[in-house]
Amino acid sequence: MIEPLTNRAPTRVFLTWIGFWIALFAIGGYFGMLCLSQGLHHTNMNNRFGFGIWIFLDLTVIALGAGAFFSAFLLYILKKQALKDVIGSAVVLGFICYSGAVVVLAIDVGQPLRAWFTFWHPNAHSMLAEVTFCLTLYLLVLAIEYVPLILKNPSLSKNVSLLIFEGQLHKVVVVFAGVGAVLSFFHQGSLGGLYGVMNGRPFAFREHFFIWPSTFFLFILSAIAAGPSFLILINKLASKITKKQLVRKEAYDFLGRISGWLLLAYVGLKSADTIVWINHTAPASGYSVSEFFKEASFGTWILFAEIVLFGLLPALVLINSRLRKRPSLMIVAPMLVCIGIAINRYVMTLQSQSLPTLPFEEFVLYTPSLVEIGVFGGMISYGVIVFSLSYRYLPLYPGLRQKAKT
Repeated sequence: MIEPLTNRAPTRVFLTWIGFWIALFAIGGYFGMLCLSQGLHHTNMNNRFGFGIWIFLDLTVIALGAGAFFSAFLLYILKKQALKDVIGSAVVLGFICYSGAVVVLAIDVGQPLRAWFTFWHPNAHSMLAEVTFCLTLYLLVLAIEYVPLILKNPSLSKNVSLLIFEGQLHKVVVVFAGVGAVLSFFHQGSLGGLYGVMNGRPFAFREHFFIWPSTFFLFILSAIAAGPSFLILINKLASKITKKQLVRKEAYDFLGRISGWLLLAYVGLKSADTIVWINHTAPASGYSVSEFFKEASFGTWILFAEIVLFGLLPALVLINSRLRKRPSLMIVAPMLVCIGIAINRYVMTLQSQSLPTLPFEEFVLYTPSLVEIGVFGGMISYGVIVFSLSYRYLPLYPGLRQKAKT
């Protein structure tokens, strides 16, 4: 006999928990509708800051959502069976990150009646056009991968037709895993590449390898390094909140080891890229690197924090098998990784726009408006709501279902 899924959280406790997040989501939804109905004058974006806090949020959650395509690739393509415990939560987290990013992008457009232009009149020379198509298609792939989880709900699985449909979807999941890996690979790279080709922004511009700037590859590597850490962090926090062991230690150990080595590779390449930028790229553009960091808000401390404190340090922890056995470090280290990726996206998005590019311009620090912060909070609350509902009503964790048998 299997324990009903709703027994995972008492109704009163669950409603109290999710009620808070629904209220926060409603506030964010209201602010989002203000932008859609009245325009982007509710934000602090302008001709100087075409990208605001929302694009930073999008780039961050898209990078963290890479755990979905990377874990699916490892499980279904490379047959790493240790990831069976986390594949359900990976799909849900990926769906949350990408669907939330698409919604925020729709608000960020500011003119919803013209949002379809990017599909019908794409700029074939723009990396953002490729990002738009890949994001949309990968969100569709994640939705298809999410459907089998929904159909495994005990109430729905009693329907024979739905049960057969779920079984057929499961047979082709390897195809969707492969397609998702290709789509995510290219849009992760293009998101970084669009900064690297901005020769009018010397802080962001980078040397090219063939036709791609170095940021193309750094964004891909940082995403697949951070994705597994994000999976560890969310599942660990879920275990703490629910007071249940949701994932076996073997899965955490595998994810931690993969994330650590990939992060170490990223830190090495990021350091090499920074050295080339300091000694060649920036001087060739007529700038001294010290000019980019003379403001206290974006001093050299932020570069040190990104590469060392939130890069090298957690990487060394995660590649050490002895340190991975410490429960506290397996929460702290993945958290540092996620913070480091957020810092990188913040710097690329906002520091590159804050810095002057013309002699008569001044440094301007971007401050988001209340509306932008509200939409930001709405996005976070949306993720918590979807994950909470999925945990309560869907069999995300096969190990937990097995423990419920008597």
